[in-house]
Amino acid sequence: MDVIFPVLSRWDYSVIIVGAGPAGLFAAHELAASGLSTLVIDAGRDIDERICPMSPVKGCIHCKPCSILRGVGGSGAFSDGTLNLRPDIGGNLAEFTGDSESAWELVDYVDKVFLKYGATNDLSSPPSSEIEFLRRKAASVGASFIEIKQRHIGSDNSIALISDFKKDLEAKGMDFLLNTDVADIIVDNGVCSGVLLRDGRKLSAQYTLLAPGRVGCDWVNEIVNRHSILYSFSGVDIGVRVEVPSIIMDPITRINHDPKFHIHTWRYDDFVRTFCTNEHGFVVKEEYEGFVATNGHSMHRKESDNTNFAFLVHVELTHPMENTIKYARSVAKLATTIGGGKPVLQRMGDLRRGRRSTDKHIERNTVVNTLKDITPGDISMAMPHRIVMDIIEGLEVLSEIIPGVNSDSTLLYAPEVKFYSIKLDVDSRMHTSIENLFAAGDGAGLSRDLVNSAATGVLAARGILSVNYRPSKD
Repeated sequence: MDVIFPVLSRWDYSVIIVGAGPAGLFAAHELAASGLSTLVIDAGRDIDERICPMSPVKGCIHCKPCSILRGVGGSGAFSDGTLNLRPDIGGNLAEFTGDSESAWELVDYVDKVFLKYGATNDLSSPPSSEIEFLRRKAASVGASFIEIKQRHIGSDNSIALISDFKKDLEAKGMDFLLNTDVADIIVDNGVCSGVLLRDGRKLSAQYTLLAPGRVGCDWVNEIVNRHSILYSFSGVDIGVRVEVPSIIMDPITRINHDPKFHIHTWRYDDFVRTFCTNEHGFVVKEEYEGFVATNGHSMHRKESDNTNFAFLVHVELTHPMENTIKYARSVAKLATTIGGGKPVLQRMGDLRRGRRSTDKHIERNTVVNTLKDITPGDISMAMPHRIVMDIIEGLEVLSEIIPGVNSDSTLLYAPEVKFYSIKLDVDSRMHTSIENLFAAGDGAGLSRDLVNSAATGVLAARGILSVNYRPSKD
């Protein structure tokens, strides 16, 4: 049988972008008016074709590629769709822009692009008195509340926004090559000259941008090791997805849609934080190679009676074990083994008392789990003792700020793991140690959320343009 390859109009480009998530799309948007021929490659499907067949009755059937994690829009396409409009949340843009003012201007620029393609005009910017109330309440128990202006797109509205975004890029001459795996980059004498596809085809480019998203972190690691690209290890976040009745969280989420609380535990002095709050949302399962994890969705047109959020412990490792990714994967794999290929679900009361949750415990629990494809069990059998203690102590502190969040009926799903990949060494133009190779986004370890990922894509595109238009030396 003949192999059918996706059709390409050409084999050489000025720029090839690997990854069609926020970093890749925003880089393409920045390049659209430059006249540089640009190709965006992604292993997944187009946004309109990204349909997950998983349901409470039918579990994950392991689609290849996974429509939740891969495809146009990236894994964030089906997330809560919250835009955190700060340059120091989900990374630190000032690290690349050189100063705080430029970083804030970049966030404002990214926000305007999202608005252009259909993001809601509604901006969550609570009155200063309410912000002061949350800051005081957090400070009274030794925690911090991080004030953020937010724009909530919603998982359902994100699809239409991304679809319009891509169609506009195509109308401006951007090419897309989907359902296609990139096996490697082509490097000769320290210069990147294109990519090698998994099917054996070679595509040449004057400049290559790696923006594969968080799901591509293992692939980035392979590329880095193969071509000796300079990098450093960044930390990882390991924890649980917490689910409580919405009425518990409503007084807080009415003030701030996705509240960020930062806590240091008393026993180990570890950093724990809330992340990705989904008001009246749903807990969902994510399938990775070798393990499962959890995440949360919230939508404008469909609500549950619960609110969920990630509760994450930040882990940094030092010599001799510096590979935080390998460590986090081992924890996630152990949790997946304990859960029999499904996330482990435990009541807070059971975890506190040192006993596993059973089917009967979950059935009679007052909080009804929105994710059904789970295994009742014991999180302490699946996660390191230190992380479990950080979660217990952290939720005790959080309950002083949000009464009831630490009740016996609170549900904990494990694992919730945020991989940030190794962090590629880049300059202010997002240029790597390989000539003509640029990097952006979560998969390169340079960002950790939608806005910062998009912003690094903008910086990479501007970096490419600055190199391309730089006057040649006589």
